[in-house]
Amino acid sequence: RLRAAREPGVLVTLASVRGHAPRDAGAKMVVSARDSWGSIGGGNLEATAVDRARRMIVEQATVPEQLALTLSDKARTEHGRQCCGGEVDILLEPLAVATCVALFGMGHLGHELARILSRHDLDLHLVDSREEQLEAARMPWLSDAVARVEVHHAPLPEMVLDELPPGTHVLVMTHDHAEDYALCDAALRCPHLATIGLIGSSAKWGRFERRLAGEGHPPDVVAGIRTPIGIPDLGGKEPATIAVAVAADLLRLTSPDRMPGVVTR
Repeated sequence: RLRAAREPGVLVTLASVRGHAPRDAGAKMVVSARDSWGSIGGGNLEATAVDRARRMIVEQATVPEQLALTLSDKARTEHGRQCCGGEVDILLEPLAVATCVALFGMGHLGHELARILSRHDLDLHLVDSREEQLEAARMPWLSDAVARVEVHHAPLPEMVLDELPPGTHVLVMTHDHAEDYALCDAALRCPHLATIGLIGSSAKWGRFERRLAGEGHPPDVVAGIRTPIGIPDLGGKEPATIAVAVAADLLRLTSPDRMPGVVTR
C-alpha cells in the first residue's frame, strides 16, 4: 500500500528478547507518517519504536537503526512504564519510496536503456507514440524484470505526464524532435515531476531553449531540464554505450545519498 501511494515507511522488527516481553523475537510492524500495521507488543515498547520510526521518516533516513529498551518499572519514559521485566532490541529499517522513471521514446536507445533499468528495483514507465515499438516481442527482458514495468502507447505522449506518480524522473528521447519539444513544454508545466532529462545536441537544445522561453517559461524553470544526459566522459555513439552512460548518470542522481536533494523544480 505504501509503495503504491509512494509514501515512505519503516519496518520495525523485535530483533531479540531477553527475559519477558509482550511479543516474541521476530514480531514485526510497518510504520508510516500517519498509520501503522501489525504490532510488536503495544504499550511503551511500541509507542517508543513508532516515535523513532516517524522521526526517521522526517529525517529521510536511509540507514537501519537499532533501539534497546528495558521493560522495567524503574525505566519510566514519556509513554509510561512497562513492567514485563525483560530487555528487547528493536531493528528499524527504512522503506524508501521506490524510484520512478519514465522513458519517452522506445527506439534503439530506449530499448537498451529500458533493458538496463529493468534490472533495478524501481517503477519503470515506457512510453511511445508508435505501437509497434512497444510489442512484447521487442522486449524479451520483461519476462525476468526486477522493475515494475508499465507500458503506455500514446499517440500524444505528453498526455501521459499527468498520469505519472509524484517524483518521477522523466527522460525524453523520442524519434521526433517535435515530440521531444512538446514533451519538454508539457513537462515544465508538471510540478509533480522530479527531474526532466533531454537527449540531443547543444544545437537542438539551443532551439528548444529559445522556443520554451517564447512560450513564457521563466529562464530558471527552463534551466531545470537536464541536457545532455549521461556521464559525459564515456565515449561512443552506439545505443548500448549511450544507454550505459545515461543509466549510470540516472542511478547516481537517484541514489539514497542524493535523494533528499533531488527534487529541485
